[in-house]
Amino acid sequence: MPLKNLIQRGLLLVVFCQFLLIANAQQILTLESALEIARNNSPDIRRSLLNLERSEQSLIAQNAALKSNFSLSVTPMSYDQRRQFDLYNSQWYTSKTTQPSSTFTITQPFLPTDATISLINRFGWQNNYVEKFNGSETNKAFYNNLSLSIAQPLFTYNRTKLQIKELELVLENAQLNYAMQKLNNEKQVTQFFYDVYLAQMNLTISQDEFKNTQKSYEITQNKVTAGISAKEELYQAELNFATAKSSLQNAQVSLDNLKDQFKQYIGMDIMEEITVMTDVALSPVIVDVKKAIEFGLTSRMELRQREIDIETSQFDMIRTKSLNEFRGDVNLSLGISGDNEKLKDVYDNPTNNPRVSVSFNLPLYDWGEKKARIKAQEAVIETQKLSQTEEKKQITLDIRRIYRSLQNLVNQIDIAAQSEKNAQLTYEINLERYANGDLTSMDMNLFQNQLSQKKMSYAQALIDYKIELLNLKIQSLYDFEKNEAIVPQNIIQKK
Repeated sequence: MPLKNLIQRGLLLVVFCQFLLIANAQQILTLESALEIARNNSPDIRRSLLNLERSEQSLIAQNAALKSNFSLSVTPMSYDQRRQFDLYNSQWYTSKTTQPSSTFTITQPFLPTDATISLINRFGWQNNYVEKFNGSETNKAFYNNLSLSIAQPLFTYNRTKLQIKELELVLENAQLNYAMQKLNNEKQVTQFFYDVYLAQMNLTISQDEFKNTQKSYEITQNKVTAGISAKEELYQAELNFATAKSSLQNAQVSLDNLKDQFKQYIGMDIMEEITVMTDVALSPVIVDVKKAIEFGLTSRMELRQREIDIETSQFDMIRTKSLNEFRGDVNLSLGISGDNEKLKDVYDNPTNNPRVSVSFNLPLYDWGEKKARIKAQEAVIETQKLSQTEEKKQITLDIRRIYRSLQNLVNQIDIAAQSEKNAQLTYEINLERYANGDLTSMDMNLFQNQLSQKKMSYAQALIDYKIELLNLKIQSLYDFEKNEAIVPQNIIQKK
């Protein structure tokens, strides 16, 4: 074969091998990389972030509303014709009015007193035609009205200040929810990650079990062929082999399903192939339970949320007390108006337009409605305070429970490690006995199952310790592995 053809076939073989490697390539995920992907792509994190953005923009909008508002209203054409009765002259008349106009308004809220200051200028031109029994009249003129008005509520709460404070609390609550969602996301991602890791390990154990069962089946088959064992042993070995094969298939299906759920939660492409890798070796962490409780009661964001609930309930109480309240309103307006057929002479003969009004709302009797609503709101506030107290107790109980669980899991890991070691030695000893014909295939299958169970139990104990350590981090908001607090200091200072 020519050298050129050999080189071409060699290149084709290399390209084909590269294609196979790419097609079968899997992205290897560590716990850190999975958490990073989830922080950027997780639907739960994105929803929480969008809620935070909505709260931020609402507060920005409310603060912007405190600044001067400029508006211009223009009516290019207005025509009105009507037939009316003049009571003074006891006669009917017809009027036709053409009136283009515009209104320019500057409105400025005054936060300290919840007043509203308005500067209004109305400008227009009017053509008025009136037809009476004794003739008709026509009036054409430009007009302009300029006024400065103040509307001030009295004897009531400042609604604008209350609304701003509520929006600030809503924003703070959204910030807390976002921080809590990130912690919860870390917990869920970690749980999914270790579930996939366990499923991978279970698949590996099932593969080893399948190989061992296949080896046992071959040994039994050779014994039966040689006439050393009864044929019933071969039937049992075939059953064990089929069971191991089924367990291997089930382990593969379970792993694939868990991978899909994991990828969906962290926001990865479902079709992308992954495998997880981590070190679950035991690294005992020294935990100071008193320090954990102290940080939990100082830093837990749920406690601040309960305080926000109480403050919000207090705002609702203010609104409740304002029902059927005694309140007043003062409206003051100073203006000047003028009209003339010529635009430049509009203010040749101006007219002052002062206006003052003071009004009061005097509730007389409401049949006990206000009193009952106040009592109902007081019950709501007491409920919120009770929830805060119980939240503190629950935090303490949870941290103490996790601490005890961690201490117990260290012992369980030692026992599980020794049990796995013993099961491995027992299996190897009995495998030799089985090869010598001292054990049946059914007995050998029991030892194989025992070894598989001990391996999974040891891995599960290690992962349980990792999960409980993460739970302690979330409950206390202190990372004992790194010896550092994980809650933002500004949240603690707000408390």
